[in-house]
Parts: sequence; structure tokens; C-alpha cells
Amino acid sequence: MPSAGTEAPASGPTGGAPAPASGTGATAVAPTAEASASGLTGGAPTPGADAPAPTIAPGAGAPAQAPTPAPGVDATASGHTGATPAPAADTHAHPQPLHDPDPYSTPPYGEPGPWAPAPPVQHPAATPAHGVAVGAPLAAPEAGLAAPAADPWARYDPWAVPAAVAPLQQADPVEEDVKRRRGRRRRALIGGALVIALVSGVAGGVVGVQLERNGGIGAVELPQAGVEAPDRDPGSVAGIAAQALPSVVTLHVSGSGTAGTGTGFVLDDRGHILTNDHVVEPAGKNGEITVTFHSGDTAEATVVGRDSGYDLAVVRVKGVRGLTPLPLGNSDNVQVGDPVVAIGAPFDLAGTVTSGIISARERPITAGGEKGDGSDVSYVDALQTDAPINPGNSGGPLLDGKGRVVGINSAIRSADGGLDPEGGQSGSIGLGFAIPINQGKRVAEELIGTGKATHPVIGITLDMEYDGDGARVAAEGSDGGPPVTTGGPGAKAGIRAGDVITKVDGRPVHSGEELIVKTRAHRPGDRLELTLERNGVERTVSLVLGSSDGD
Repeated sequence: MPSAGTEAPASGPTGGAPAPASGTGATAVAPTAEASASGLTGGAPTPGADAPAPTIAPGAGAPAQAPTPAPGVDATASGHTGATPAPAADTHAHPQPLHDPDPYSTPPYGEPGPWAPAPPVQHPAATPAHGVAVGAPLAAPEAGLAAPAADPWARYDPWAVPAAVAPLQQADPVEEDVKRRRGRRRRALIGGALVIALVSGVAGGVVGVQLERNGGIGAVELPQAGVEAPDRDPGSVAGIAAQALPSVVTLHVSGSGTAGTGTGFVLDDRGHILTNDHVVEPAGKNGEITVTFHSGDTAEATVVGRDSGYDLAVVRVKGVRGLTPLPLGNSDNVQVGDPVVAIGAPFDLAGTVTSGIISARERPITAGGEKGDGSDVSYVDALQTDAPINPGNSGGPLLDGKGRVVGINSAIRSADGGLDPEGGQSGSIGLGFAIPINQGKRVAEELIGTGKATHPVIGITLDMEYDGDGARVAAEGSDGGPPVTTGGPGAKAGIRAGDVITKVDGRPVHSGEELIVKTRAHRPGDRLELTLERNGVERTVSLVLGSSDGD
């Protein structure tokens, strides 16, 4: 905007009365009423060349726009009609200043003094509508009064009190409130971020553990049953095994250049353990026997007594407490088809549990005989079972459905047809044999009590070469003496040389070995009833079994 004292360019054919310049306090006069001579346009005349230009507001960078025509001013686009001009003001009159003289010598407008407050922001007027002449008077002033200047900046008074002043607001409290709100918002954001980070960390850790356990993302996870209680029905195989295993031991025997492994089980809390004679036989008189319990503890053992005829032996461990003996059953109660469980250390695999049934009862078997003189032959009226028994099971317990011992595993039938205590190395073919516990109990009691076992005898010598049906009495004794011991049970019953015994207690016998087995199934002092043939005549005799020590 041009500064005070410069000429404003003419605006065309219209003209206006000049307004005198008054320095810093110049006042604007009303425009003249003279209309445009050309008649082309109508409206308020623009200031003349001598009229002072409106001043620039302090700090403004562009001239203020012309004021918007007041309501009621008729401006037509055709230019044939014009607005009624305001009456001419007295050019010689000195209008009364709008304020008192400035006692502080405020600098000219446009340069605020050092103590003057910043002028309020002036919003430019709206642009006049199309066809309205710029500079049209707002309204006709009353007669005799000078019209106010069209430019509001020309009469800006920094010290004047505006007619309507909006209540001022302090900036500092607002700024403080904004800062507080921002601070609270920032703290809330930080707190939320910490909570999110904590939750994310925990969730990430859980997810990471699951991924590590399950093999990562996309790993296959198959359905699986949950953890169950370890307890089992006492009558099940698992229940029987859980009860019996702490009382079953593994024996490692060495001596005389040989070694072997077998099984045994605890008889009492004094450390007595029952096993097979052929298990401890390698130890001899100066060998070593090591007993390993189910817990893994070991102890040295010594032989209490052994008997090759029954293939039974008792050893004892010392310094061991807390032993639990296995309960003993009654082998006379066992029936074919009853379920049984065998426990042992086949091929030194300690604590092996197998199960099956009783396949037969009173199965006469003989085992051993490697020495050739018959001193190591065992005669057993055995229980037959199909529970898998292998080398190393010898001496282990055969348990009934209530976990009671009904037999001592002793021998197996091998695939080559042989029958011996270990059955070679061919393994089980489902033909296992156990010494009945009734016989084992009697022998164990004698071995613990005296170190020896007694054998029931008839007092006769048998012809082991006889291939006919039954057991024939030999023509002479093994030592050259009589075949029927003088004064023995057989002699008292009237048995003679050449008699063929066909039945024991009404049950048939087919060989000499079978007669020995049937006899040793009894105790000394038991009464037997024998059926025999003499010269084609069958007769029955009764006798009381005698006793002999050793083999």
C-alpha cells in the first residue's frame, strides 16, 4: 500500500474531491457528490491525486483492500444509473481529532513505539461483488458531518478503546494446560508401551518355549493320552511284577575258570536267597558270587547249601537290611491253564518280566548229566509253562495270578531237542519247566537248617537200560550188592529183582527216570502205593519212603 503523501492513480473517468494531507494526523473527507461525466459507470469517486493514501498497518506486507460497499448502494453493470453521491464536506473545516494529543510522542503510525502493544490483527474485508465499483461509499452521512474515512488504517489509534472488546485470555495458563495434557498423554503412552512390551515379552517367551518343545512352527503334534497314575490292578501282570521285582535278584558267579549268570529270589529277611544249583556250581569252593538287587545295590554272597539231585541251592548275603521275601504259594493248587509270570535275567538282562500259562503239571524231566557219572543229573516232577524262559532265567520265580511263587524256573527244551538247565543258546521255544515250590520249600528248609537235603528212597536199583513200558528192578545192585536193599522200604513191601513197576499211586510210569521223579516229589516218610507186574501177574504193594543224604 502506498505510504502517506504519495499520489494515488486515477481510476478512470470518475473523479473525486481531493482530501488535504495532514501529516501524521491527516483525516479523510467524504467524496464529492459529483458523478462521472461520462455516465458509463456510477459509484463513489476514487480519491484524487492529492488525497492521502491510507497507511500500512504495522507489520503488514500488503496494502489493505478497499472497504466493501455498504448495504443499500446500488451499483449496476450497465453504468446508466449511479449511486447518489454523499454531500461535499467542508474542505476548510478542521475535524475534531478522535483522541487527545499523544503525551508520549508515539512514533508515526506504522512504527509502534517501544511501549505500544502490538496492534490487533486486522482481517481484510470481503471482496466486493462483481459489478460493484471499487471505492463506493458505505452510506450517506448525515448533513453537516464529515464522513468517516474509507480506510480504517488511516485512523488507527493504538490507545483508543474499541467499542466492543472481547475478553482477553492469558496465554501462559493455556500453554501450561497444553503442556500438562501433553505430559500426561506422553506418560500414558509410555506406560501403555511398557505394558504392551511386558505382555509381548511374556507371550513371546511362552510361545518360544512351546515352539522349542514342539519342534517349531508347523511341527506335527500328534494326539496323545495324558499322564495316568502308575498303580495297576494287583492281579494284572504289571501289578504282579511291581510287587515281586524288589525281591528278585541277579547272581553273577565266577570261579575255576568259568562264570555264569542266573536269578534268585529272597526267602526271608535274614538274607537267604533260593536259586538253582547249576547257577552257583561254577563258583566251586573258592569262587565269588555277587548279588545285584533290583535297586542296583550289590552284595557278596556265600553258599549255604546245594543239592544237584533237586537242582536247588541257597546262598546268603550279609549286611543287607530291608529285604522283602516273596510269598510262597502251593504248587498242588496249580491247574493247567492258570496264568503265570516269570521274572529273571535272560542273557544278563536283569528284571525281565514274561507271562504265560501253566501248560502241564507233573512233567517228569531230567536235566544235567554233563559229568557222565550221573552225579549232576536232576530229576524234577516239573510244572511246564509257555512263559518265555531263556538262559539266565534259571533260579527265578514263577508266580501265580496273586504274585505268589509256585515254581522255580529251571530248564527249557531247546530247538535241537535237548533238555538241560540252560537249554544251550537257542532261546525259548515256549517249553519251559519249573521245580514245584512245594518241593523247593522242603529242600530250601533242609539246606538252610543242615546244609544238605534228604532224598526219599524205595531202596531198589533200577535197570536204566530197560526200554519197555514201566520201571524194571535190576538183577543186581550198582555196587555189586543186592538190587533190593536189605531191610529197606522195598524189601519190606516184598519187591523182588525183575519186577516191573507200572504205577505210582495209581498213575502210570513209563521209565526208570519217571519213577525216580515221582518218588522225589514226595518227602521221606510219605506212603506210596505201587502197582507192579511179576511173571505177567499184576499186584499192588504199599510202602513208607525212606531217606538218604546227599545224592
